[in-house]
Amino acid sequence: MSVGGYGRGAALTLQPPGLAARHSVACPPRQSDRVAGQRLKSPSARRFVRPQIFPGSLPVSHAPETRRRRTFAIISHPDAGKTTLTEKLLLFSGAIQIAGSVKARKASRHATSDWMEIEKQRGISVASSVMQMEYRDCVINLLDTPGHQDFSEDTYRVLTAVDAALMVIDAANGVEPQTRRLLQVCRARNTPILTFVNKMDREVQEPLALMDEIERELGMTVVPFTWPVGMAKFFGGVLDLRKDQMRVFSPGEDRVAGTEEVLDGLDNPAYADRFGMQYDNAKGEIELVSDAAPAFDREAFLTGRQTPMFFGSAVNNFGVQEVLDALVDLAPSPRPRFSTEKDGSKKEIVPELENFSGVVFKVQANMDANHRDRIAFVRVASGQYKPGMKLKVQRTAKELRPTSVVTFLSQRREAVDEAFAGDIIGFTTHGGVQLGDTITDGPALQFTGLPFFAPELFMTVILKNPLRTKQLQQGLDQLGEEGAIQVFKPEAGGAMLLGAVGQLQFEVVQHRLKTEYDCDVRLENCQYTSARWITADTPTELREFTYAYPQRMATDAANALAYLCTSPYDVRLAQERFPKIHFHPLREHAGLALSAAG
Repeated sequence: MSVGGYGRGAALTLQPPGLAARHSVACPPRQSDRVAGQRLKSPSARRFVRPQIFPGSLPVSHAPETRRRRTFAIISHPDAGKTTLTEKLLLFSGAIQIAGSVKARKASRHATSDWMEIEKQRGISVASSVMQMEYRDCVINLLDTPGHQDFSEDTYRVLTAVDAALMVIDAANGVEPQTRRLLQVCRARNTPILTFVNKMDREVQEPLALMDEIERELGMTVVPFTWPVGMAKFFGGVLDLRKDQMRVFSPGEDRVAGTEEVLDGLDNPAYADRFGMQYDNAKGEIELVSDAAPAFDREAFLTGRQTPMFFGSAVNNFGVQEVLDALVDLAPSPRPRFSTEKDGSKKEIVPELENFSGVVFKVQANMDANHRDRIAFVRVASGQYKPGMKLKVQRTAKELRPTSVVTFLSQRREAVDEAFAGDIIGFTTHGGVQLGDTITDGPALQFTGLPFFAPELFMTVILKNPLRTKQLQQGLDQLGEEGAIQVFKPEAGGAMLLGAVGQLQFEVVQHRLKTEYDCDVRLENCQYTSARWITADTPTELREFTYAYPQRMATDAANALAYLCTSPYDVRLAQERFPKIHFHPLREHAGLALSAAG
């Protein structure tokens, strides 16, 4: 499967998050094509054996708390209303008291999840945000992701840390390119998906046409849980097919959730008098859908083959309650994950295990401008975190004793007294922790599946003030480790190279270098157009290759060796000359594994 055209035919080999939750269908783990665990190790077929459950007690005390967790990401094409919906979900759950604005130029309050200065200026999300809230009897970990294609790598990493996804679709535009790419990633991991069709208060496509487009474009069966009555200025509300009632639409961005008028029954004769032709059309469409659409199948939903569909208007806080209730009722609690052994086999790690384990899926620099901190975001995979625990970074085998572990409401933080599987926690790091690192309280585990795509755009960094060289190096090191940009250091010396999958990444990094590190830089074009990470069967062959192409060699933030290309034919020619050199269009974070070229 190719994703977004990255890597020119690269195969995305993501590890699935594991089996479905208890009381759900088991999703068998997928087998990667080829991996190379070390720089000098040749790719070989990954051996798959039946997963072995990691030894450890299953304390009853962990299970109820684990089952309370719901961890999901909101995904969409840019401007579909993803961040706005996030705000309304936070507002509805009581996590915030007033919803912020994404687009308002002089808004007194911006969206909670858009905390960066550049996000407030441009009205877009450039980095994923983590928010924890409680709703009903569940603890919800919500991750808002960037919609723009240029920041899709951040979104892909976030999708490895969630158990479900909420897909937002602009009712006017239908299924857009970025939506397709994100769905491919979700499908590769068997991630359950709920669909929210937004902006029904505007001129939009017919709901039947939208339903057909989703099924055709995304390859999933759609089961409507709500159905709209009218659209734009004739939008009357939604019929709740599960609860046999209608919620009447009333506009207003500051409208309090749960105050809308509710009418009982779907065949209430008063509807025709009140809503006229719009209700008649909706009733006819529901009859048509009920005959053609299959019944909701939880097993199909948990394996990503079926999606419940909801209609509403996020900006008016309408239709949000149904989505939130569905997430609590339908989305799975934390699922088992798989640790990759040295021999390529898989070990099942169930969430209720006594031993703590988690994976670093995001590193964010300078969330607190006053302290220039670096926060590592950890998805808890098993066990329970308690303050004062002795932890170990498995990649380096070094002990880790985080002093200030927090949960998030975007930029705001609260100290953690305890955390369970499914929770997202963060701690301050001063180095030694990278993206993709597995952290445990002792057992040797290794979670994989964080993709790092080969960049397709390159720029040279030129520092305007040479006296700021130290600050520039610090900034590039931290932003490279964060995954905001890929930083390559040429082996032959010279200026540092920045690699990206989208032009907007360069603009954001340039802005952050100036505002966060006081480094005014100029970005210039260079001759390189792409890169491939390389491995070899023997040290001798690798040495001969590097001697043949000394100007093409560079190392990235994880010290992984890469071959810089000036044209699409460079890899083919180098491969013909050195057949025992292996070129990889994507790799695991922390340099743990490389994916073979397609």
